[in-house]
Amino acid sequence: MRVVTSAIGSLAVLAFGCVAPGLGAGETWRAGFARAKITPAEPMWMAGYGSRTHPADGKLHDLWVKAMALEDVGGQRAVVLTSDLLGFPGGMSDAICAELKTRHGMERAQVMLSASHTHCGPVLRGALYDIYPLDDHQRALIDAYSASLEKTVVGTIGRAISDLRPASLAFGQGSCGFAANRRENKEGDVSGLRAAGQPTRGPSDHAVPILSVRDPGGRLLAIVFGYACHNTTLNEYSWCGDYAGFAQIGLEEKHPGAQAMFVAGCGADQNPMPRRTVELCQDHGRELAEAVERVLGNGIEPIAPRLRTAFEFITLDFERALGREDFVGAIAKGGYEARWGRRLLAEVESGRPLATSSRYPIQAWKLGEDRLWIALGGEVVVDYALKFKERFGPKTWVTGYANDVMAYIPSHRVWEEGRYEAGAFPVYGLPAQRWCPDIEERISATVVRLSR
Repeated sequence: MRVVTSAIGSLAVLAFGCVAPGLGAGETWRAGFARAKITPAEPMWMAGYGSRTHPADGKLHDLWVKAMALEDVGGQRAVVLTSDLLGFPGGMSDAICAELKTRHGMERAQVMLSASHTHCGPVLRGALYDIYPLDDHQRALIDAYSASLEKTVVGTIGRAISDLRPASLAFGQGSCGFAANRRENKEGDVSGLRAAGQPTRGPSDHAVPILSVRDPGGRLLAIVFGYACHNTTLNEYSWCGDYAGFAQIGLEEKHPGAQAMFVAGCGADQNPMPRRTVELCQDHGRELAEAVERVLGNGIEPIAPRLRTAFEFITLDFERALGREDFVGAIAKGGYEARWGRRLLAEVESGRPLATSSRYPIQAWKLGEDRLWIALGGEVVVDYALKFKERFGPKTWVTGYANDVMAYIPSHRVWEEGRYEAGAFPVYGLPAQRWCPDIEERISATVVRLSR
């Protein structure tokens, strides 16, 4: 277990170009931005749905990585990168962060690699290989694209760092209602519940946290925003950032020159409802963008230029070791489970030991004096966001799908209830069926420690 922390800076507030009384004009944030198009040039398999039968065959709009570099009044830096991807596999995150350490001296605590979890983006190296019947040609495409993506991400972050200039930061929070708990609601029932003015069933988090960045003259430079909902309106074969992509496009059209960046929340058990048409996808994106706009117009609070960052890998054990009978049973089911079972059975029969645990990344940033930003790896269910907001206050921002997306991350409640989000390990290729029963306690204890 390794801990990386950093803290430096002094207090100041600069909002929309106005320095708070008693503070010097130089006591301000600095921010820099960059972006790069990452739409695959060749037809590749798309990540996220095991039912797909062939690679992508078009695009609705381009895919992007976008970087924002921040520097506080004391010179402490951090970078958040957003992406139209299902998620960064751990090996790719390691390679990106190692290169950033070499080039820019940045520690893991200072780098947040976020994904929108669109299911209309490409498969990446080392992730979800069992879901699809990949041939050698497709594996070569995935390897080449992933290597190029790593270089693009490092270069984009480097350009954002080179772009650092005086700026002000402000935080606000809105609300958006199209997410519904998919474990507790049938998709066909949701529209009727809403039309009758009734809430959907089960826990959800409809908050839309927003970080705005402006230059000293008040011009909007960037909007970072989040939402706790699976980015899965569409299941077709066209590259697309889904509702999050349309929300970013809408905000950038509304604010020319500003960079809109989406950060996925703890929405592993939440779906956009209704869904499955491009029109609904655009509607959800428009609704989310309008929620952001309402907060930009009223309800944004300045953040003092003070930044502290922390990061830790913890070990999450698997519930039990799997054996030959587990893999034989999976093979009999067919489909992706059969591919998973055959691969792991071959490893067992070759004498190679299977992993009994997985590392798990947890990150915490504090912006100003009271804005805690928690970033968790994996597909995190909504219980974690609700729990941490109750503990640390409503201004807490809880992000999922950050730094490594290795599996679903159930709360203890979901773990006990079972079903898809409690396991789904064959989807991600892990040699297990479930996590250890104290998964929530291990994660929560680390979040509390890092928040201090």
